[in-house]
Amino acid sequence: MNSLNSDWVPEFGTIHTWFAADKHGHIAVMVNNCFGDLPKALLQITDVESLLENMNEFIWEESPIFDAYPENKNGAFSVDLFSHLRFGSYPDKAHVTEDLKQEWQRLGSQSDANLAINKGMFLYFGVEGSRPGEDYPVGYEGTTHLGDYFRFLVPTLFASVDDFPQPLRRGIAVSTLIDFGKDRLLDNRQINTWFPAMFTDH
Repeated sequence: MNSLNSDWVPEFGTIHTWFAADKHGHIAVMVNNCFGDLPKALLQITDVESLLENMNEFIWEESPIFDAYPENKNGAFSVDLFSHLRFGSYPDKAHVTEDLKQEWQRLGSQSDANLAINKGMFLYFGVEGSRPGEDYPVGYEGTTHLGDYFRFLVPTLFASVDDFPQPLRRGIAVSTLIDFGKDRLLDNRQINTWFPAMFTDH
């Protein structure tokens, strides 16, 4: 297993989900889909895999430790870019949106849409696929590469680090450059430029 540490590199078959805050303090869930890089500042945390596991259990409301969840934000969401590999058979963004709404009705807190609706989080996915060009973000004008992070879901009400329990906040990578409200695609090769540090309470 390719364990998370400072020597880790992305590889096929292993998906990692991490968390980021933009220059406004808004939160995004970042799903690397095997090929997306993770910030070095995150990888340098001791026992980072356990920390990310606790953070993921918390946002999906499955945590046996941190079970005091914030009140639902009761917002809405929009779909921005979507994966050709996952949604290529859908005729347009409206159908993707409707499918996500139906999934939310069925699954509630276990659905992707709930991350935006009630958690107030943006959702970014890494470009995936078994070869370059197999997947790309539908709606993006420009070239993308395996591992580039594209903005999938946009919330109307926004989470902040305050929505996480204090012991988990150190697992949020922070940026003074990125604006999740405007930046639709994050070049994977620049991930350490975008997110050079982790959140601290100091």
